[in-house]
Amino acid sequence: MEIESATQEKAGPFTRGWNWLKALPDKSKAKVMNVAKSMRKLGQDDPRRVIHSLKVGLALTLVSLLYYSRTLYDGFGIAGIWAVLTVVVVFEFTVGGTLSKSLNRSFATFLAGALGLGAQHLASIFGEKGEPIVIGFLVFLLGAASTFTRFFPRIKARYDYGVLIFILTFSMVSVSGVRVVELLELAHQRLSTIVIGGATCIIVSMCICPVWAGEDLHNLVTSNIEKLASYLEGFGDEYFHCKSEDEEGKVNVSKKDKPFLQGYRSVLNSKSTEDSMANLARWEPRHGRFCFRHPWKQYLKIGAITRQCAYHIEALNGYINSNIQASEEFQSKIQEPCTKMSQESCKALRSLASAIKTMTDSSPANIHVENSKTAINELKFAVNKASSLEKAELLAIVPAATVASTLIEIVKCVEKLSEAVHELANLAHFKPVEATATQEKPQLSLHRGTVNPVLDGDNTDHITITIDANPTDSSENEKSQAPKSLASGTV
Repeated sequence: MEIESATQEKAGPFTRGWNWLKALPDKSKAKVMNVAKSMRKLGQDDPRRVIHSLKVGLALTLVSLLYYSRTLYDGFGIAGIWAVLTVVVVFEFTVGGTLSKSLNRSFATFLAGALGLGAQHLASIFGEKGEPIVIGFLVFLLGAASTFTRFFPRIKARYDYGVLIFILTFSMVSVSGVRVVELLELAHQRLSTIVIGGATCIIVSMCICPVWAGEDLHNLVTSNIEKLASYLEGFGDEYFHCKSEDEEGKVNVSKKDKPFLQGYRSVLNSKSTEDSMANLARWEPRHGRFCFRHPWKQYLKIGAITRQCAYHIEALNGYINSNIQASEEFQSKIQEPCTKMSQESCKALRSLASAIKTMTDSSPANIHVENSKTAINELKFAVNKASSLEKAELLAIVPAATVASTLIEIVKCVEKLSEAVHELANLAHFKPVEATATQEKPQLSLHRGTVNPVLDGDNTDHITITIDANPTDSSENEKSQAPKSLASGTV
């Protein structure tokens, strides 16, 4: 063995190099397969990504005609490359993103070009020696002022790209005017090609399988609420059954094998995505069920309350499979009201999610919210009843009491969420729920009848109760008032 290892050490570099060369084809093939699988999974997760890639390729091909066509090239010249660059930088995944960047770039280019020409004309008045000084001062002034405006939150959120293009274009046009003679023609060609590139992006994005940021935001908010509902649906059984199974020594299933216990985590980090989608949705025209001035800000309010509820669930989740043993007697006292709070909150969240998804009135969720608030009162009664019987140490009560307190906070969040969804329904003019006959009025069988008393001379030991055949509120009752003997009893 020592001789063999010594031989390998002597031939180590050559052996390793040869082995690396022999394994290179297999390693390359494995990497290619891994990349292919990743690309396939990426496309399967959201097929719109594949369509978006094809749309960008189509837009680039269309604007490239400015170079391929001799007629168009003679009209625009080398400035046609700006159309290609415009497609590359403004074509976004959503229609709102494409519209935002296209309009920002077009208006910023037009405004900056006009100011650049004005600055050049103003500088020319001061002669050949004073012209560079005036141009430099104006570039410094507008560049500094425009950069400062980018720090305003509203400008940063919606017009940051436009301000950036304004600084770039103004600097290029004003500085180029010192050396370029036909500055007006250059500015006209550049603006025209940018407008062509932006218009091409907008048309392709809106006409071929459009992806609407507003619709994505709508679905995201609905999905987040449903994730919280899924957690609360299984929490009651999961918490109390896990505790009883721990005491019996049974093996518990891992949280990873129960996706509903982990789905709420994605809600915690959804703020940036919601803010971005809401900003882009404001640029989108009317589409589907969403009008131009749809209340997208209300979705942000709903999202904030949903995350607040998710934070409470995060705290609640720490008590599942916890090693801290709660008082069995106290836990049994609060199990029923806690489970009811969890289930009713789940039903309320599902009802709210369904109302947002279908854009219908959210009033059916009110009954579940009231039921969950009733469960809070039942919990308080159970706690007061248990406190007089509780003889265990305080530390044994704290875990279960904390779970109950957290559930109460979740119920309050669900109530706030219900109010926010009601406000959204009023602002967006959601359709009212079509009430069925059973919802409008319960079916009650009310009858009209008479009781025949027992006379003094009657030797019988029973009385006859006569009841009308038709209910008093029935339409058939108006046609026939003849009573029928339907029942009799003995006294």
